[in-house]
Amino acid sequence: MRAQVNRQVAAQVRNEIRANVRSSIRMGSSWSRSIYVDGQTGTDADPCANSRDRDDDYYQHCEVRDQTMPAGPLNVDAGNNGGISVEGWDRNDIRVRAIVRTNARTEDAARQLATGVQVQSGGGRVTATGPDTSRREWWSVSYRINVPRKNDLELNASNGGITISGVSGNLRFDTNNGGVRLSDLGGHVNGRTVNGGLTVDLSGSRWDGDGIDVQTSNGGVTLSIPDGYNAALEARTVNGSLRVDFPVTVQGNLTGRRGGITTTLGSGGPTVRVRTNNGGLKIARK
Repeated sequence: MRAQVNRQVAAQVRNEIRANVRSSIRMGSSWSRSIYVDGQTGTDADPCANSRDRDDDYYQHCEVRDQTMPAGPLNVDAGNNGGISVEGWDRNDIRVRAIVRTNARTEDAARQLATGVQVQSGGGRVTATGPDTSRREWWSVSYRINVPRKNDLELNASNGGITISGVSGNLRFDTNNGGVRLSDLGGHVNGRTVNGGLTVDLSGSRWDGDGIDVQTSNGGVTLSIPDGYNAALEARTVNGSLRVDFPVTVQGNLTGRRGGITTTLGSGGPTVRVRTNNGGLKIARK
């Protein structure tokens, strides 16, 4: 009997925890909000898993807002201190998951600060606005987005990274103080980062589209190329080392202030161009 009572009590506690872990409410006609509270176990489904530490005597709050949008060109501005991750999927719509984080002197103040953060969408553009804050109080919005595999993108961030994978289209990005990761892309890709590393992971046997032209300042570049890849390759570094782990025709000085290669891989193809200032450049087979 005691064991049965204990099991009933444990089940009741678990149900109460689940009820307290996430409360979902509607926000207008398009956004839904999920609040993640301190103590929830971090999982892949929990974007707030790493947002529960106190900053000295300040408290952090995190909540997630979801919206589904029609397919079409997408422009996302993460503002200050927000990153953007975009992944292609096999659906014909767009899911935007906005992760709102706040930091304030009390737990209630952190929650209240989040209520003043407005994530806005319309005409294919997603942005956020929020209250003015003091030096140690702050808010930020990061984004995890799924788009059709063929979809145009324009992404902007500051003090946050950008990741794009599995998408083909007219893809543009710009970020300061954040790294960039690009994988399995196609179309026309152009972008830059300042004070951040750049990782480009090519796939298939050649670029599907016009090509890719990306660069970084004050950060290294890693370019991974499949065996048997066909492309016109241009790679440049200023004030950084250049390392290539397979034989290519090289033009430039590999050890001086400027180094680079311009070569044809396989039978050639669209141009793959990567550049860095004040950073090393590594080109590797995958």
